Amino acid sequence: MKAIIYDKNSSGGGLKLEEIEKPVPADNQVLVKVRAAAVNPLDYHLLKHPLLRRVIARATKGKIMRPGRDVAGEVEAVGRSVTQFKRGDEVFGACDGAFAEYACVPESALARKPINVSFEQAAAVPVAGLTALQGLRDKAQIQPGQKVLINGAAGGIGTFAVQFAKAFGAEVTGVCSTRNLKMVQSIGADTVIDYTREDFTSSGQHYDVIFDNVSNHSFSDYKRALTPNGVYIGAGALALHGSMFGMLASRITELVMSPFVSQKFTSFIARLNQNDLIDIGVLKAQGTVTRVIDRHYRLSEVPEALHYLEQGHARGKVIIEFDTCC
Repeated sequence: MKAIIYDKNSSGGGLKLEEIEKPVPADNQVLVKVRAAAVNPLDYHLLKHPLLRRVIARATKGKIMRPGRDVAGEVEAVGRSVTQFKRGDEVFGACDGAFAEYACVPESALARKPINVSFEQAAAVPVAGLTALQGLRDKAQIQPGQKVLINGAAGGIGTFAVQFAKAFGAEVTGVCSTRNLKMVQSIGADTVIDYTREDFTSSGQHYDVIFDNVSNHSFSDYKRALTPNGVYIGAGALALHGSMFGMLASRITELVMSPFVSQKFTSFIARLNQNDLIDIGVLKAQGTVTRVIDRHYRLSEVPEALHYLEQGHARGKVIIEFDTCC
C-alpha cells in the first residue's frame, strides 16, 4: 500500500510517499481502508521536531512510525477481540499513520460514521472536535449565558469551539482575521473581532471563558480580559503559530502564575473518548455542527497540505482525500 512516511534521509526531517506492507490488525484493532484524513498542527510539529517524536514515543512506550491522526474510512478487517465493528462498516476516529491507504486503529478509538455525514466531514472531527468539546465542557465547565471568547475562531479547533459554545448557550465572541469575519459569524459567533484592527485584551471587555488556540498574548493580557473568576483554556500543548519552545514557555508561565490569581488558567490535550466521538457525530448528523473544510489534497500532496497549514491561514480543516488515489 502507499503511505506517507518520515524521510530519515531528509536534512529537514521531511516526508515522502512510499510503498510499504499493508498492516495487519492486532487483536483489539480494526483495519480501516482510509477514505479521508485531516491534517493538524500536531502533524506539523512532529514533522519539524524529530526530538518531539522521540519524546512522545518514549512517554507512550510506543513508536510513532508514520504521520497522520484523523481518519475516516471503511472497515476492511477486525482483530479477534473486536466486537463493535465488522467488515464494511463506515467509521471515523484517530490513530497513528492516517496518511496511508490503510490504517490500524484501536477499537476504542473509532465510532460509526453517520450515514448523512461524508468521509471528509467525519475525518475533520477527531482531534479538533474532541479538543473543542472537552475544553469547553470539561475544563471550562461552560454555562448558558456566559461570555465566551474563542481566540483563533477560524481554524480547525476554533470553528468547532464557536459552534459548541453556542450549543451550550453561551454568548460567543470569535477572534479571527479580516477575511474570515463573515465565515465565523455564519457559524454562530454573536460578535467577531478582527485581530488586525483590535486587540481584544485591551478593549475593556471581560469574558467568563477565553478558549485560546493561538497563544499570541501574555499571561497578564489574558488575565486583564477575564472576569474575576474567569477561566482561560489553552487548547492543546502546541499551537500552530510561534515557536514550539515559545509556546511551552507560555504554558509554563500559566502553570506557575495560576495559583496566585483568582482566575483559572489551564492547558490540556484532548483525550481520545469513543462516546465523545459518537456525540460529535450525532451533532454533525443533526446539522448542529456544520462542516468548515478549507482545502482538499491528495495523499501525495500531504507535504503541501502541511505547508499550507503552517502559513496559518486555513479556514477550518484541511482534508486529505483518497478517492482520487494518490
